[in-house]
Formats: sequence, structure tokens, C-alpha cells
Amino acid sequence: MTTIIGIKLENRHLNSVEFQRVLMESGCAIRTRIGLHQADENKCSDTGLILLEVIDNAEELVSKLIPFGDVKTMEF
Repeated sequence: MTTIIGIKLENRHLNSVEFQRVLMESGCAIRTRIGLHQADENKCSDTGLILLEVIDNAEELVSKLIPFGDVKTMEF
């Protein structure tokens, strides 16, 4: 089974360091990571969308990510 976790990261500029720490602690369980955010030459968005493909216990990682924004999962 493949699990995809999607996180709409809120307050990206304030939360990015702690969010990165959580991802680093779970690094062996994350197979793929894609980060998307709105940016142009005048402004960098304070929200972002992160997609994670995980190979281990997704429920534990989801519980750690909930404080950072809206979290959804898909299973294939």
C-alpha cells in the first residue's frame, strides 16, 4: 500500500523550522517529498502545499503534522 499525505502548511515563514524538524525525524519513512507554494518576483506566499509519499506508519506522522495546518491522506 502507498500512502500520500498532503499538508497545507499555514504561516510558512513562522512554522518552517519546526515543520522541517518533524520531517527530518521521520525521514526514513518518507519516500518522496514535493513542496509547492505561490511565488513571484514581488511576493512569496505564507502558505504552502507539501505532498509526502510515506512507507511506514502514516498515522503517527499525520498526528505530528496536524499542528502545522490542514492534513489529508490518500491510500492506494
